[in-house]
Amino acid sequence: MSPGAEFFVRIWGARGSLACPGPDFVRYGGNTACLEVRCGGRLFILDAGTGLRNLGLELDKMGAVDADMLFTHSHLDHIGGLPFFTSAFKKGNVFRIWSGHLSGGKDMRDVLARLMSSPLFPVPLEVFQSELAFRNFAPGDVLDFGPDISVRTTMLNHPQGAIGYRFDYGGKSICYVTDTEHKPGEPDRNILELIEGADVMIYDACYTDEEFPKFVGWGHSTWQEGIRLADAAGVGKLVLFHHDPSHTDEVMDEIVRQAEERRPGTVAAHEGLTVTP
Repeated sequence: MSPGAEFFVRIWGARGSLACPGPDFVRYGGNTACLEVRCGGRLFILDAGTGLRNLGLELDKMGAVDADMLFTHSHLDHIGGLPFFTSAFKKGNVFRIWSGHLSGGKDMRDVLARLMSSPLFPVPLEVFQSELAFRNFAPGDVLDFGPDISVRTTMLNHPQGAIGYRFDYGGKSICYVTDTEHKPGEPDRNILELIEGADVMIYDACYTDEEFPKFVGWGHSTWQEGIRLADAAGVGKLVLFHHDPSHTDEVMDEIVRQAEERRPGTVAAHEGLTVTP
């Protein structure tokens, strides 16, 4: 699967809030949030939206899978693909499942067990044959995955909380900052500290600045705020993410045109996109 680089991120689902298949959503895709990050020989899966199903089908071709799954939060568009993740049904596969947004001693096992229970789902979590290990951390923790891989975390401004991640490997960095709502004119200090000098930032660009006032409190941001943050923090490449389900390919094309004009090199995430820092 590797495109020849030992550190990269690949998009398997870039849509926010709701999967939206159909002829108006071909170029950017309709699957919800799922990313693959490779650090050398180590595999990380970020979020488990509907894009996870296609990732699983690809992983199944490669033999045994050993991976860390990091969740930003547990809203449905970020977990809904897990019951259909074929790799989780295979004995011998190992998945360590990380979360930092939950309170009250809960972990993702509680969330997924509830998702895969009556009357929501026909079979329970125990149907999975892979080894699942559930691990919690506190927002702000630095997760240690060996001598060369550092994953920094921070809390984001989202209903019920969400986590932003920064992967540092081999002197390069990739940040995943989605499901966060900004306050106009007040750059988020948590985000600025996380993304400072990063090579790549994948950012919640659900709305435009013009749309944003109608959705205050929903927990999302704009592509223009992504540019403001990237410029302020000296980020290299900005990747727009969490596309609103009302944003068709035609709408997205115009957003990309404007964003690239304001910050050359900016791209919108689409299924199959691979970015190497």
